[in-house]
Amino acid sequence: MNELIKKATRQSYGEALLELGKENQNVVVLDADLATATKTELFAKEFPERFFDMGIAEQDMLATSAGFATCDKIPYASTFAVFATGRAYDQIRNSICYPNLNVKICATHSGVTVGEDGATHQMLEDIALMRTLPNMTVLSTSDDVQTKWAVKEIAKIKGPVYLRLSRMATPIIYEEQQSFEIGKAVQIGEGVDASIIATGDVVAEAMKAKEELEKQGIMVRVIDMHTIKPIDKEMIVRCAKETKKIITIEDHSILGGLGSSVCEVLAEEYPTKVIRMGIKDTFGKSGKAEKLMKYFEITAEDIVKQCKEDK
Repeated sequence: MNELIKKATRQSYGEALLELGKENQNVVVLDADLATATKTELFAKEFPERFFDMGIAEQDMLATSAGFATCDKIPYASTFAVFATGRAYDQIRNSICYPNLNVKICATHSGVTVGEDGATHQMLEDIALMRTLPNMTVLSTSDDVQTKWAVKEIAKIKGPVYLRLSRMATPIIYEEQQSFEIGKAVQIGEGVDASIIATGDVVAEAMKAKEELEKQGIMVRVIDMHTIKPIDKEMIVRCAKETKKIITIEDHSILGGLGSSVCEVLAEEYPTKVIRMGIKDTFGKSGKAEKLMKYFEITAEDIVKQCKEDK
């Protein structure tokens, strides 16, 4: 992991979308008056005829995306996660998922790392909302390399996709040649003391924790669960069998998100105690992203404490 080079996954999204637009003429992009923040402005400048600013009308944006999909276009609809999944949930459910249309919902500014915008803009329930919808694929990427892969990969699959992106710049974790597959988590390390299953912008925190724990003689593995649905059941069960402790961490509510998904798998396949780290059934707060991560106890230091507890 290169901690010296950081990039927000929303920036990676914008750059990858521009490249995808050059490769695939059927790609169209819709935004809801936030192109500068979501970085879809990069696509808009290059392909103005395929970019549609729908204004502050997220429900209309998602319904229009459904219309584009019926005309064999591949719409990428973008806005902040709180607006994409909260304000336009009905349109996603009934106009996109129910008819199983090929719409890619790419939402930025998820989690408490949105920072100073505060609780109203810090979406902590979007994974829960999206993963329960039939036909929906849900991804939550951790760095620049993985995000660029995801943006292009989801254009190859048919059906609705929700791609969760963040505002905060995070370290580059992977080398350019790293391979990924939708539905297959990435295992980093072979430690048997604990499995730290992470998703999104806190994967970097899990990596930092892994390094610190190894200095203390505690060997852990990090599982980057970039696909929440379909989730990698095989990986989860193997970790439960091979390691002494399972810890999940997410910049999302512990209710309905990654932690819940892992618990559901283990309850059916291999009953195991799971420690869920995330936002504990509360709203966010306004503040610097780094301070909020400490406040809500989703930092590398907090992971280290959990791994050492009861050891």
